Amino acid sequence: MSSARHIALVGMPNTGKSTLFNRLTGGNARVANWPGLTVELATQRVLLGSQMARIVDLPGIYDLSGGAEDERVAQQFLAATPLQALVVVLNACQLARQLALVLQLKALGAPLLVVLNMSDEARQAGIRIDTAGLAAELGCPVLAVSARLGEGVAELRTAMGRMLQQPDPHTLDLSRAAPAADWHAQEVALWKRHVQHPPTLAAGPTARIDHWILHPAAGLPLFVLTMFALFQLTFALGTPLQDGIGDLFSWFRGAALQPLLAHAPALLQGILLDGVYDGVSTVLSFAPLILLFFMLMAVIEDSGYFARAAFMMDGLMSRVGLDGRGFVMLMMGFGCNVPALMGTRVIRDPRGRRLTMLTIPFALCSARLQIFLFLTAALFTQSQAPWVLTGLYLVSLLVALGTAWLLRGRQICSEPFALELPPYRLPLWRQMFARGWGECRSFLRMASTMIVAGVVLVWFLTHYPDQHNSFAEMLARAMAPVLTPIGIQSEMAVALVFGFVAKEVVLGALAVITGTEGAALAQHLAGSMDHLAALSFMLFTLIYVPCVATIATVRKESRSNWFAAGSVVWSLGLAWVLCFVFYQSARWFFG
Repeated sequence: MSSARHIALVGMPNTGKSTLFNRLTGGNARVANWPGLTVELATQRVLLGSQMARIVDLPGIYDLSGGAEDERVAQQFLAATPLQALVVVLNACQLARQLALVLQLKALGAPLLVVLNMSDEARQAGIRIDTAGLAAELGCPVLAVSARLGEGVAELRTAMGRMLQQPDPHTLDLSRAAPAADWHAQEVALWKRHVQHPPTLAAGPTARIDHWILHPAAGLPLFVLTMFALFQLTFALGTPLQDGIGDLFSWFRGAALQPLLAHAPALLQGILLDGVYDGVSTVLSFAPLILLFFMLMAVIEDSGYFARAAFMMDGLMSRVGLDGRGFVMLMMGFGCNVPALMGTRVIRDPRGRRLTMLTIPFALCSARLQIFLFLTAALFTQSQAPWVLTGLYLVSLLVALGTAWLLRGRQICSEPFALELPPYRLPLWRQMFARGWGECRSFLRMASTMIVAGVVLVWFLTHYPDQHNSFAEMLARAMAPVLTPIGIQSEMAVALVFGFVAKEVVLGALAVITGTEGAALAQHLAGSMDHLAALSFMLFTLIYVPCVATIATVRKESRSNWFAAGSVVWSLGLAWVLCFVFYQSARWFFG
């Protein structure tokens, strides 16, 4: 390990460690109102007082012994790293069952600083905490903080700076740790002495909202309508922005780039204008939609609604061999399949974890989303497009659940599911923008590397040996017997091949293949394919082989080449069969 001074943030899942980490460091660790998002170490160097320290955000941990893989990551770090301070983050509303972790660490001689996070919610609930008395009994500083609102963070930074003055860091010997259950009696005694809790909490708005959100009959339709409203807002607000940026790119091409490159060699003009610029500008025009979609998604995530969706779906998930955790991972996969696959580390049962890993690649990630946004806007009316997108998300879930149901005999989850529903919280604009910008920045980073390389390669494949008999045409003819029965044309087939590397390349590849970009590309696709062909293409893109990064993560998390290969074969075969049934049936029915 590095010789830098280390301060670790430790606590149970969903206590707000990552939110506090972002407040302290200015970082952008993923946060949401459900447990289990942090499964790896997040680190950042920060100046505290006059000294630099490395702050480490650890995965949530219930105990210092045993547990799931994400807990073992935290335990291994604590056992191997000399720490200047250990900041234990607790939920101020749930101290009755979170103080045992503090007592465990105190018994090992850890240099502790206890943070009572969500203190604003504790005040609203009528909970009063004697922080001075608790600090005296624990023998360490205890601070009331609201990481979400920034309350008490300045005092926390000062206290952390003081702890850096200690001359010697401390390494924990976790082999001496008694189980958390052994500290339960002391935990209860501490809570009774220093916490005044109302005998009965008022039902409040959370209970009234939950009456409908968790209703056995109304809950699921309300969730579908919520997602539809999200797509409707995305289209209504984002489409004008996308069109404006597309027009700006087209104007810049004609007004600046074409005159600038007028005397350049034809090869260079082709690569830069028809390859790099057309491909990348088509992709970049979707940045506002990506930003807006995930800002709206942050409202649903941070409000606590997704946790309730997981609770509501647990009964259905159990019938297919999964549980509510699997649904949470699928929701995470809407952003990117890779962190969702890593998030399965919170599942202790290895069979249940593998079954969940098989389903996550079917989650409609942000890379697929940009393809579907473009095609739905190009081929469907503004009133039809949100329904098409909602349908694709529902198909995504149905295919994932169907996969789990078919394979549950060999990979069934036997771990019971327990989830404490968090209170509803209004997300802050800062958090919404951070969520949207984080996804948008990843998208732009991909555009500057992988997409540029991809569109240049597509340009060469479509122009050599010559445009009428290019390598791309040869590839399309070879794939035609397989893809024609499911309604996928030659130009779309070549784009799918590059989509295996990264789905972000697909639109850029289409721009290069067709020689159009932006609105012109949309018009070309609208004229060359009908609704059924477009739906079949989107269905295939949704289900077929995920990107290389996803496959590599499946291999890494499962530790099995055979498992990763099997997931690829299954998704590819399933995509073809479902698209064949859909396309041929629809053609027969509609004529």
